[in-house]
Amino acid sequence: MTAFRLRLLTALLALTVAGAAFAQSLLGVTVYKSPYCGCCHLWIEHLQKNGFQVTAKDVDDTAPQRQRLGMPAKLGSCHTAVVGGYVIEGHVPAADIRRLLKEKPKAVGLAVPGMPLGSPGMESARPQPYDTLLVLKDGSTKVWAKH
Repeated sequence: MTAFRLRLLTALLALTVAGAAFAQSLLGVTVYKSPYCGCCHLWIEHLQKNGFQVTAKDVDDTAPQRQRLGMPAKLGSCHTAVVGGYVIEGHVPAADIRRLLKEKPKAVGLAVPGMPLGSPGMESARPQPYDTLLVLKDGSTKVWAKH
């Protein structure tokens, strides 16, 4: 193998490793939740099954976290998460989060207000339709995905 090819392969390997590390850092999620919430644990499992690395932080009240992170109280749910600089409120599907990280809109993040049956972590025999909302910096929302 020539010296040039060896340097080229070394550079490509370094880029691959750096790219994998960057992608992994985007998939790191910190979740603020009650230590007693079962559906929060199920949502975390959903994220993990979809390739996210989750760090759970038990808190007595998620409202202060939501407020600190800029998520409007009216969109509150049982847990608040942070990933890639965005806030994720409630039972947001992993696919919606991946799309958010890919498209990178100027926004606070995503929210699934309340705890709709059929959302990840709230699976049931009788799911209900729900929307994932894109939360804009002024607190307004747009439908990001329909489920």
